[in-house]
Formats: sequence, structure tokens, C-alpha cells
Amino acid sequence: MESAPFTMSATAQSARTTPTAEIDRALAVVKENAREWARLPLAEKRALLLALVPTITAVADEWVEAGCRAKGIAGDAPISGEEWLAGPITTLRNVRLLADTLGYMLEHGRPPLGRGAHTRADGRVEVDVFPTSGLEKVVFAGFTCKVLLQPGLDERTAHDKQASFYWRKNPEGRVALVLGAGNVSSIPPMDAFYKLFVDGSTCLIKMNPVNEWVGPILERALAPLVAKGYLRIVYGGGDVGAYLTTHPDVDDIHITGSDKTHDLIVWGPPGAERDRRKAAGETLLGPNKSITSELGNVSPVAVVPAAYTDAELWFQARSVASMVVNNASFNCNAGKMLITAKGWPQYDKFIALVGKALSEVPTRRAYYPGARDRYEDLTRGHHVEKFGKALVDSLEWALIRDVDSSDRSERLFTTEPFCGLLSETRLGSTDPAQFLDEVTSFCNERLWGTLNATIVIHPRTEAEPAAAAALDRAILALRYGSVAINHWPALVYGFVSPPWGGHPSATLADIQSGLGWVHNTFMLEGIEKSVVRGPLVAAPKPAWFYDNKKTHELGRRMLAFEASPSFFKVPGLAVTALGG
Repeated sequence: MESAPFTMSATAQSARTTPTAEIDRALAVVKENAREWARLPLAEKRALLLALVPTITAVADEWVEAGCRAKGIAGDAPISGEEWLAGPITTLRNVRLLADTLGYMLEHGRPPLGRGAHTRADGRVEVDVFPTSGLEKVVFAGFTCKVLLQPGLDERTAHDKQASFYWRKNPEGRVALVLGAGNVSSIPPMDAFYKLFVDGSTCLIKMNPVNEWVGPILERALAPLVAKGYLRIVYGGGDVGAYLTTHPDVDDIHITGSDKTHDLIVWGPPGAERDRRKAAGETLLGPNKSITSELGNVSPVAVVPAAYTDAELWFQARSVASMVVNNASFNCNAGKMLITAKGWPQYDKFIALVGKALSEVPTRRAYYPGARDRYEDLTRGHHVEKFGKALVDSLEWALIRDVDSSDRSERLFTTEPFCGLLSETRLGSTDPAQFLDEVTSFCNERLWGTLNATIVIHPRTEAEPAAAAALDRAILALRYGSVAINHWPALVYGFVSPPWGGHPSATLADIQSGLGWVHNTFMLEGIEKSVVRGPLVAAPKPAWFYDNKKTHELGRRMLAFEASPSFFKVPGLAVTALGG
């Protein structure tokens, strides 16, 4: 399946393009140090990670303030907490968890197989990757994440395959190019951490022009790696990206962004020559250059029919709205396709509550290029309800109603909007088990992308054997790299210990949401998907909910917690969370 074609009328222009000669020097430095980095002892790599804790912490306030300015957010408003959660907090958490893994390897010789693993009745292995400690179990009570490994792997083999780079003898080292995403400021450094500490490559980050404001801050946050010549950051638009992807000093590429950009890198411009290359399997990368990617998704949110209470419906309506409005909806994991059952008695009430929640959120600056064009193009000709007030630089939140699930020409199923737009469609059965089977087929066969999906299910429903079996079938069969039960799959990204990426069924010729993984701080291999679970109604109010009044205050406390976890910090976190 391919995503529907859409050409943006605007692209971001870099304000600080790095001259070519300087790019060449930066690449020469990381290439010169690639062998040294590859063979650097574990203790020294861990020491570098620990050295990042104070440098990231020192720039956190500036990092958040700059993000708020770029996105038109008041720095003292609760919504500024988004920039804490999606910037320095997750970056610092990534550093700490990698340091924990390397520390365990120093003591025991190999990384732990998560917090434990078990073999399912069908022979598949699941690895517990969250919470990562007893302390986290207290702080994140009720939330878990397991990694489902690919068929054929037993627990011993899975353990033996972990952290495979570290068992290579005398590696020569490689240079990785990270083409950074423009929407979330933690993506470029965290992608670089994976290339550095899991894949064993030195790294050059090319900042996306949309968020190149964070580049100079990252240079200071990551100063210990920069000082050693293991990391460099450069700037520029598509021309710089094209220069770098074909540079002979680049061995490996990781891109977070669009499948269109990915295919341009791998296959060249659309046309007969691209078609010929695809048919022959001849990439432009050649035999010695590899590529991984994390791309977009028409992210589904399926609500299994049940008799929910008003409080449960309202919590889930706010959950859906929060998936849509976070970061002005410029997230690859933003909820985009709400799926309910035809004949579900609570359908009208739930859709009205989703609209009520959207109406409570002030519109946001539509800062990502092409957003208005995509919004107007995809809403045209549909039954659309709009919420909020459109301003010169903002768009109303849009809910596209009654999208025909049988219409195979519907572009909303194959186009990631990447703007403040949610569509809703209905499938044909109010029987929970049958609905889950239909959802699985619909998502796999009709929706573009393989990144993440959400299933909302009532615990009473899940207690029914037929529904429980259907839910398990759905979790196994859904071709998504992350499946979330009752909550936003962005938790898989934010928890950091789980692998984050598209389902491995993708290919270079049909890339969907990408190939390869990032984060994955236990360094697992043979991964199929991450499965995160949380309660139908979580208390206290989740930090990512649009109506949490303490998200900004939680951000500061969470940063301090991630820098140095301690039970002594839990009461302050709890009091702040309860005030949300």
C-alpha cells in the first residue's frame, strides 16, 4: 500500500545552512573517530552518557523556552509542559536508561532481557520493558509495556542476540547520518543515541529547518560527545540532505519524516527510472550503504463497543482529543482515524464528547509547512465539524464525520493529514470479538502506515473469553510497530525503553512507516512490536492530557527525577500530579 500523493505548496527554508566545506570537515571528523568509537570500552561509553546528564539539565530551561517561542506557546502556560515532555525529559531519560544498560553489561557481561520475559502458550516470547524499576512502577502505576518478539525466537536465543554490536571483534566503525525530524525536538538526539550506543556508529545530525532552533542548544547539551569528535550537527534544507545521503563518508542513514523523502533517497525521483530500479531492487544507496526510518501513519483509534459510564466516555473523549491536539497535531503518532461500531448505542454521545473536548482546546499555531493546504484539501467535500477560532496562523480543529469505511478511493485512509484533523468511520458489528476482527482487517488492509494503533476496551469486555481471545488476536495480527490499549501510543515513544518504529513487515519498496527501531534501551533484536497498556480511566490525570493544569510544573519535576531517580522525589511528583 502506498500513501496518497500530496505535494506541499511550502517547504521550510534553513536560516543557518552549513557551508559545504564545513560539512565535509564535520564528516571527516566523525569518520576519523569511527574506529575509536566502535572499539571504545564499555566503561568509557557509559562515562560519556553520565557526562550528558548535567549538560542536558543545564540547557533544559532554554530548550523549553525556545520551543515555546517557535510554536507560539506561552512559556508559563500549562501547555508549555509539552515542550518539557517531548524535549529534554525524554532525551535525558534515554541517556539514563542507556547508562543503566551499559552498567549492567559491565557487571554481568550482557544486558538484561528487559525486566523479565515469558513464553506465551503459542510459543511467542514477550519481554517486559516497562516499568524499568520498582521506583518507576510506583510513579507510573497501572502502565506496562511488553515487546513481542518475532516467531521462532526462544528466550535464550533472544538473550544471546541482544546488543549484537558489542560482540563484534575489532569493528572498524561506521558513520551514521541522522536526518532529523522537524516536529519534536527530542527526535534528533535520541535517534543519534541509538546509532551511537546501540549500532556503534559515530553520527552526524542534519537538523530539519523547521526546528533548527534547537540545534545550537543540542550542541551544548551533547557537548561531551561533540568534544570527542563522535558527533557533529549541521544545518540546511533538502539540498544539504541530498548532498549528505550520497556522500561517500556516510555508511548508514536514518530518517524521521516522510515516506516521499525516503523513497526519493532510496529510489530517486518518480518516473520510469524509479519504477525500473524498484522492479530490479536497485537502490541508489548501493550495496554498502544502509537506511532505517520512522515515517508517518494514519493512526487508528478503535473503540470496542460496550456500555461505558459517562465518566469513562469523557475520559476517553479527552484522551482522543489529546492525541489530536498535542503539538498542534504535528506528530506522526497523532490520532487520525477514530473507528467505532455501527449500531453502538453510545456512538452519538461519544462523538459529541470528542467534539466538546476539541472545543475546549484553543487553536494552535500551524507551524509546519503545508498544513493549511493539507487541511483544506482533505476537508473539502466532507461533512466537517470545526472547533475553536481560526486565526491568521492557526487552524480550527476539524472532525470529519461519517467517512464511508467501504470507500476504497477515500484519501483520508491513505493520507496522513499532519494537521489538526481527525476523521471518524464505523465498522459493522456491535459484537466485541467480531468488531476487533473487523478492525484488524480494516487497519491492515485499508489504512496507510504501520507505526501505531490504539484499542480502547472496557475491562468488563476484556473479561469475556471471546473478547479476550479476539483482543489477543488483534494485538498479534495488527501490522503496527506499537499497539496501545486504552491510551495514546506516544507512551511507547516517551517511555524510551520500548523499541519505537514501524512494523517489520515493511520493505524498502513499500516502506509504510519505516524499517528499523530506535530507543530500545535494552538493545533487543528480533522485535515485532511494542504493546503498552494502561487503565481505562487513569488517575491522577495524565500529564499529556490537554486539560492538565500542572503539566509545566510536572515537567520540571520529571526532569529532576530522570536526572537522579529517588523515592524522595515521588511525593512532590504525586502532589503536583494530583493538582492537574
